[in-house]
Formats: sequence, structure tokens, C-alpha cells
Amino acid sequence: MDDLLTTKELQELLKVDRTTVYRMLKDGRLNGIKVGEQWRFSREGVNHLLSGSPPVEPAPVSPGPLPGHVLPLHCVQRLQNVFAEVAGTGAVTTTAAGEPLTDMSNSCRFCNLILSSESGRRACTASWAKLAEQPEQAPRFATCHAGLQYARARIELNGKLEAMLISGQFYAEAPSPDEEAARIQRLAERFGLDPETLAEAGPEIPVLDELKRARLGAWLQSVAHTFEEIGYERAELMGRLQRIAEMSTFQPA
Repeated sequence: MDDLLTTKELQELLKVDRTTVYRMLKDGRLNGIKVGEQWRFSREGVNHLLSGSPPVEPAPVSPGPLPGHVLPLHCVQRLQNVFAEVAGTGAVTTTAAGEPLTDMSNSCRFCNLILSSESGRRACTASWAKLAEQPEQAPRFATCHAGLQYARARIELNGKLEAMLISGQFYAEAPSPDEEAARIQRLAERFGLDPETLAEAGPEIPVLDELKRARLGAWLQSVAHTFEEIGYERAELMGRLQRIAEMSTFQPA
């Protein structure tokens, strides 16, 4: 998407005053769009102007299909942080391909160690991506590559899966010491981590019984629905801004 500059940003870039900007609009050297009472200018058009090329028509403001654009991620991050703290689990919002859109919330030390490795991050992303393949609409808990439980809630916009809210980093039941020790050794070797440090973080992984998992699944879906509502409202607002911009495009006399 083409960046839009404010009048002040354009003045600073061109080293001119506001009157000169309006004069350039009127004589056709600049193209701009008006959103309410404020002018916005295409950075691409300004770059053409600086290069001596003819001005180009500004690109329309479009909500676009990408969740990082439709969803206000700063707002999503804050809600996700609260959800993770209340649930007592780790949480992250990803694309349908498992790529993280937000920072991990309330992540346990064990998972932080794995995520500190590039190969560990790739393994986590691959585990998250598999959740998109689940046919069920409701969250269903699965085991990740590191042996922990996690689940996803779908975030759909216009009937299409755009993102997932994922919660996890816990056991459904406490593992046997021997099994855990063997698994931690394998993980340490696979991701180039210190086995002793990883083993020290193991006891911090929480265990959630069936009742807590059921409650977590309901919370997960509720928060994801909230994200969907935010996305719809954001897309509607951006659509209105686009229509206003199209109607308000400056037409030189």
C-alpha cells in the first residue's frame, strides 16, 4: 500500500511552507486526497515529483485483505496480553500460515528458550500452522513439537480465515520424570540449547485439568470473536474513508 503523507510531513520533506503546498495542488504539480478537512499526499507521487517525473494519481485507500492491516495489532496485542494473564497460559495471534502477528504474551521460560533459537521458532511456527488444518470450528487441543498442549480459535473476516488466536504452553497431565528428561534432551540437541537450563525451566510449565481446558477453550473463542468484530469495524471505517477520499480528491481548476 502506498504511504500517505500529512501536509506537515510534506512541508518538511519539500522544505516549503503550507501556502506553497496549496499552490502546487492548484497548478497540478501535486495530487492529493482530502479526508474530512485534512489533506493527504501519496509518497509515491511526491517521489515522482522529486525525481522530475510527472505527478501520478494517488492510490485509493483500501482496507485490503491482510489481517495486519484490517486488525489494529496494537489493540489486539493489549487484549491478548490481558487474556493470557487471566488464563495463565501463553498466547499469540498468527496468520493462517502460523506466522506471528503479535508478540507472545505471558510466555513461559521453557518456551522462551526454544523460541530463542531460529530453528526453534521455525518449529513453533510449523506447529501453529497445523492448527489451521483442523476441520472443527471450535478450539481443539493438540500437542506441539515440544510436547506441550495448545489450541487455536479462528479469526474469520468475510467468511475467510485471516488469523488465529493461539493459547498454550501447558500440560494436560504431568509427564513422568523419565519421559520429560528424554524429551528435553532431544529438544536441546535439536535446537542447540543447553539441556540443563532447559531442564530447569521444565517444572515451571503449568498443568491444566479438563475443566480448566474447557474454560480456556471458551475464553479463547470469545476473545477471537472480539477480534473479528474489531476487524469488521476497522474495515468498515477504512471503507468509509476511502469513499470520502475518492469524493474529495482535489480537482485543479
